Amino acid sequence: MKKIIVLWMVGILFLLSGCGSSDAQNTLDPNHLIIGVTPGPHEEVMEQVKEKAAEDGITIELQVFTEYVMPNIALAEGELDLNMFQHKPYLEKFSEERNLDLVDVGYTINFPIALYAESLENISEFQEGDRIAIPNDPTNGARALILLESAGLITLEEGVGVEATVNHIAENPMNFHIIELEASQLPRQLGEVTAAVINSNFAIEYGFVPTTDSILMEPGDSPYVNVVAARAENKDDPAIAQLMEYYYQDDIKAFIEERFQGSIVPGW
Repeated sequence: MKKIIVLWMVGILFLLSGCGSSDAQNTLDPNHLIIGVTPGPHEEVMEQVKEKAAEDGITIELQVFTEYVMPNIALAEGELDLNMFQHKPYLEKFSEERNLDLVDVGYTINFPIALYAESLENISEFQEGDRIAIPNDPTNGARALILLESAGLITLEEGVGVEATVNHIAENPMNFHIIELEASQLPRQLGEVTAAVINSNFAIEYGFVPTTDSILMEPGDSPYVNVVAARAENKDDPAIAQLMEYYYQDDIKAFIEERFQGSIVPGW
């Protein structure tokens, strides 16, 4: 009987020990975070944040990814604590398709999509039947349509949101011809249409700055602001709140504004 009781107590202790180690494993180390980023703006901004955190004895280790699949896989598998490279619609779609339990826990920067035109200086100059080119991929196509709707140029079906396609245009009072083209080709096709909605990374390659060269730019509260992604189990971890305190400081915002001159803008 004593032997049975001893074994029962050992079993209880084992279970309690297991639960404790699991909880510890699920908690982020506030003094050492591993963060996935893409090269360019996200990496550059985080280098600034990394320096600020280091002054307080906090180590931020950056892992740089050159594509958009592995940062989320690595995060889900626990190889990263957080990642910063994507906007919320992409994160949600990727997580749903891959059955990953990832969530957004903060905003970073925005690569604003904008409307450019060679012969117009204001959207009020559009004429009946003008040709407007937009990206032909689902994510950026929807983003372009939402931008056009924000200026009252078209109206989309109610509630369609980030799933919008040209088939969801409910009202087009000026009978614009919406032309879908490969996103990377839009800058070079600008002279062939009245206007084109161009992603900032492609606009920058052709010398365009969204804040000064566009006739319409995505608003600051766009759903396409890039986010910080975390595993859902860590969404309320104090280490994340601590990190974002460094990120959201005025000198980081000033760095973004000075370094990128309006091509990339703070998302908060």
